[in-house]
Amino acid sequence: MIIAYDGTDYVGWQVQPNGVSVQELLEKALFELTGDRIRIEGSGRTDSGVHAKAQVAHFDTEARMTADKFAVAMNTHLPRDIRVLYSEECDPSFHARFSAKRKVYTYTVQLGPHSDVFRRLYSLHLHYAPDMEAMQTAACAAIGTHDFNAFKCSDSAMENTVRTITRSEWIKDGNLLTYTVEGNGFLYNMVRILVGTMLEIGSGKRPSTDLLKAIESGNRSDAGATAPAHGLCLARVVYPDFDTEEVLRRG
Repeated sequence: MIIAYDGTDYVGWQVQPNGVSVQELLEKALFELTGDRIRIEGSGRTDSGVHAKAQVAHFDTEARMTADKFAVAMNTHLPRDIRVLYSEECDPSFHARFSAKRKVYTYTVQLGPHSDVFRRLYSLHLHYAPDMEAMQTAACAAIGTHDFNAFKCSDSAMENTVRTITRSEWIKDGNLLTYTVEGNGFLYNMVRILVGTMLEIGSGKRPSTDLLKAIESGNRSDAGATAPAHGLCLARVVYPDFDTEEVLRRG
């Protein structure tokens, strides 16, 4: 399945005891459809408040409903801020998380004296215009295979912190800034810490070399603050023979 959701009112993708998650509601919808308790596996765990345009998930079922009908059927049991956009039968060896080759995240920043009423839940509002050249220089430093230990949540237990980033850039369109980052995987809070560091660079609080310095040191204290969750969105997941962007473009 390819799933889109507004993460504003959820504790994230994964089922948790402290609130309602997207995974929980999808599994509830499957139970209402099939009568079976079915575990759903996602391509990754988005944090509380983070959105997704193209989350991928898989599940096993013996239900007689054809695979392509699950999208429409599940949406009748889901709130309006979660939509299953596409469903199909996959090879039994497919795994939404472990089969993924690349993921793309975007982070949106809105500039101006006042926050945009219609973008306030999906973009970080800044009163000032940051130095785009400095942020772009810093973004380029993230490209390549690096140890991103400095860009993970301080209480994360992840031991392998080496990731490969193939795209890292800022684009300005009017009063909107969009950061796009593509890689083979991301650590917990990694994108938000990258963004937080670059915004501090853009504001003049740090030199543009600080992002590379944090990569080289591996110390969380050398990176910037964690940017708020609501500007972040999982935009695309790529598999060896399956690309969410191409599938959704075809309709």
